[in-house]
Amino acid sequence: MRRPLARYGRLLLVQLRASVLLGMQYRADFLLDGVVEVFWVATAIVPLLVVFAARPSVAGWRFGEALMVMGWFTFLEGVLEGTISPSLISVVEHIRKGTLDFVLLKPADAQFLVSTARIQPWRALNVLTALVLFAWGFRALGRGPSAGAVALAAVTMLSAVVVLYSLWLLAVSAAFYVVRIDNLSHLFNAVFDAARWPIDVFHGAVRFTFTFVLPLALMTTVPSRALLGVLPLRSLVGSLAGAALTFALSRVVWKASIGRYTSAGG
Repeated sequence: MRRPLARYGRLLLVQLRASVLLGMQYRADFLLDGVVEVFWVATAIVPLLVVFAARPSVAGWRFGEALMVMGWFTFLEGVLEGTISPSLISVVEHIRKGTLDFVLLKPADAQFLVSTARIQPWRALNVLTALVLFAWGFRALGRGPSAGAVALAAVTMLSAVVVLYSLWLLAVSAAFYVVRIDNLSHLFNAVFDAARWPIDVFHGAVRFTFTFVLPLALMTTVPSRALLGVLPLRSLVGSLAGAALTFALSRVVWKASIGRYTSAGG
């Protein structure tokens, strides 16, 4: 067990090194993309400032608490755009060109290889920006997080990343059936944008969808409550179970999709 883990760890480092070297080939672009990321986060906070300038709380969330949700959204946006999306979108190109064989024939798990094929390191700035938002939020609340809350938030964060990755893998797996998934990926990004708001601001069918169908609540609201120290035990169990089920489903769908793949020479 330890040997395969070490092997895949070395593969991950090789993929990461190749991505960093590729990104650093164009240093001006590298720096410009980092500046754009900071600008994007700054503009994303504007709606919060406007809303909370008019009222002290929204759906029971104060400004400092809402900044926690924005912080997790910023973090996950960096994970999505920096690692998940660039890597898995390359799968679509392989399918269109019939060149996925070069991945499938390698002596390693194909899902791991395509999931780590391309990483955009400048997106790591979003992690630092998220930390700034957390610090700002706790400053507005007049307190800091406890060690237990930070540990619990880390667990729920991992669950959120797993769910985000699994949903994106399900979307990419559709390319084996319809080839072009451009509109689907744009729709996914548009829906994910709603995760910057606490789930309590939504009602009815929209809230049900964002809780159980496309679990945006699990991605940002649950980690925020964990960091604030107000996450119920049932929500923690539900987030872990939801992440495990979503990942298992995405793995099954991926395997089934690979099974129907036909190469350019097939």
